[in-house]
Amino acid sequence: MSTDGSFKRVDAAWRNKISKEPGSMFPPEKGRYHLYVAYACPWAHRTLMTRAIKGLEDIISVTVVMPVWQKTKPDDPIDRHNGWVFANKSGKALKNTAGLGGPFPASYPSNEADPIFNAKSVREIYEISGDKDGKYTVPILFDKKSQTIVSNESSEIIQMLNSQFDEYATSPDIDLEPQDLREAMQSVDSWIYPNLNNGVYRCGFAKTQEAYNAAIDDLTAAFDRVEEILSRQRFIAGDQFTLSDIRLFVTLLRFDEVYVVYFKTNTRSVANSPNLLNYCREIYQMPGVAETVDMHQIKEHYFCSHPDLNKLSIVPRGPDFERMLNERHNRGALGKRPKISVSDEEKD
Repeated sequence: MSTDGSFKRVDAAWRNKISKEPGSMFPPEKGRYHLYVAYACPWAHRTLMTRAIKGLEDIISVTVVMPVWQKTKPDDPIDRHNGWVFANKSGKALKNTAGLGGPFPASYPSNEADPIFNAKSVREIYEISGDKDGKYTVPILFDKKSQTIVSNESSEIIQMLNSQFDEYATSPDIDLEPQDLREAMQSVDSWIYPNLNNGVYRCGFAKTQEAYNAAIDDLTAAFDRVEEILSRQRFIAGDQFTLSDIRLFVTLLRFDEVYVVYFKTNTRSVANSPNLLNYCREIYQMPGVAETVDMHQIKEHYFCSHPDLNKLSIVPRGPDFERMLNERHNRGALGKRPKISVSDEEKD
């Protein structure tokens, strides 16, 4: 948090690369790497989507942590860190970190215990790896062979998943970062990240009216800019689905159900933006994408993990945005059909 009350995100500290280059410390291998993710987290969701679209489910294993933050050192009365914890199938029902709300289950069918160290929290994975930064975030790309974190920077993890595992992928012909679109991708990423991806957090965690006003102005302008771009081209960087679309989609997916209410981004909504809504429908209907979405856990995380924003952890019912995403889209009118098709017949 800055002195003027605006939210400032701390950069990821683990920035190693998986590479096919000779002598690489982290070469691509089947079964060597593991992803720690949360369905709730948009940054982690990027990696789940890329893994699914490239067909790497049998190459890179994954563990999904529980959605509601808990104290990561509950037996230490001095330690105040709250964060991601693993499922405990025999655990007792939980409350939020203020001891209110819930009860929340200690496990869900799709959430598992840590299979590598039997750690209780994501924080423990960082500490085992010798972390000195203290930012215990997901996603984590973990090397089971050398027993260390490779990367916790989602934008770089998805690039690795796209380009470094093609010899193992079931969809190696899908390139989500094509050379001819990289300049356009970098251009859109440069303003979508600060104003939308991180912009929702700038609105939600602003500590002064002035900081919020600046953030919501930036977000609203960026939202309108995306809606206009998608009125004339099928995807955000051109006529091909790319990593930039994944980066955008994970924010839009959470926008109406969470951010409009929780982060006060109510100047706009995806449901009332026809180009954005149909764009989201097309992506959601791509093979493998819907399986990476758990709206229940998304909402439970946001509305129940920050008692300072929602003391009693009441979860709003919402507009059932996933139902809208299952309806037909009209994006085929804007360009060629992407390699990642929705079915044998275009859902237009």
